[in-house]
Amino acid sequence: MSIELRSDCDYALLVPTSMGVRFTPENAQPFHCGRRFILQATSAETNVASVSAYLGLPVKVLTTFVKGSPIARFIKDDLASRHMDYEGPEVDQGGPWGYRHQFNLADSGLGTRGPRVWNDRAGEVGRTLNAKDFDLDRIFGDEGVQLVHISGLVGALSPESSQCCLEIARAAKKYGTRISFDLNHRASFWEGREKELRDIFTEIAGVADLLIGNEEDFQLCLGLEGPEAGGKGLADKIDAFKEMINRAKKEYPNATVFANTLREVVSANHHLWGAIMSEGDDFHVVEPRDITVMDRIGGGDGFVGGMLYGVLKGWEPEKWVRFGWATGALATTMLTDYGQPADEDQVWSIWEGNARVKR
Repeated sequence: MSIELRSDCDYALLVPTSMGVRFTPENAQPFHCGRRFILQATSAETNVASVSAYLGLPVKVLTTFVKGSPIARFIKDDLASRHMDYEGPEVDQGGPWGYRHQFNLADSGLGTRGPRVWNDRAGEVGRTLNAKDFDLDRIFGDEGVQLVHISGLVGALSPESSQCCLEIARAAKKYGTRISFDLNHRASFWEGREKELRDIFTEIAGVADLLIGNEEDFQLCLGLEGPEAGGKGLADKIDAFKEMINRAKKEYPNATVFANTLREVVSANHHLWGAIMSEGDDFHVVEPRDITVMDRIGGGDGFVGGMLYGVLKGWEPEKWVRFGWATGALATTMLTDYGQPADEDQVWSIWEGNARVKR
């Protein structure tokens, strides 16, 4: 069984997002010891969209930019190099203490030293994301979108961005666009806004066709009971994950796909990586397998990106979760926090465990 998608569309995938930049020290050094840094444009939602964009599907990004900012120009050029169209207003900076694009300060960790991430989001221009800045009837009606992916990160940034995501979900539903919703709970975003965000997340989840998260996301965003933290290994918790998903199915009957990744950290560079997905009445499980990790950040987004690519290609559901597992594993081998697959064959080679040289 596949998810039925609109065929009369300019875009396969659309993501609303708040763009920023990430600084990562070279040679796996801790951030405070770094002297040379890699700079990249980043957001969780474009991390997801990168899989489809690099594999040739048309992708569009809805965001906001700081007018005249060299960082904004860097982000625009980066999105274009990743084969993504973008649309969004230019917001006046408002002086030196006004708006800017967020900074993500992150090292990758090494061995027994885990990665550390510091999000510097003061004055983030993405918090101004507003549905009135986009002609949603044109985007979803005239241009057409097969699938929109919404993340709880941008959905909880501010009252404006929360409402924007809700309006995008409503417009997508109106025009027959399928909706993917990754809950992505962040406690600091929810502080003082719990009831407001629970109501908004519940409405978006109620119209979503795909619901994605982990046991903590489902508990904290939607109030669903999930597996207990700690204790048994991931493989031993799979039945508990299935029970959680079955509870979610009863609460959100519009959704036909539920998924989350399974990760157990042995060291910063050695993880057990798995996934579980329910489609209709069937469960598809990838038992946790060993992967070598250069940088774990973005692995979950890589999984979602690969799974959505499988949906957009009309594959059988068993292939969605396998391809997603492999694109997530791919992302953890790259300096960027998103996967840049050369082609489908490269991804399937990762799934098959074939790391032999290809000539």
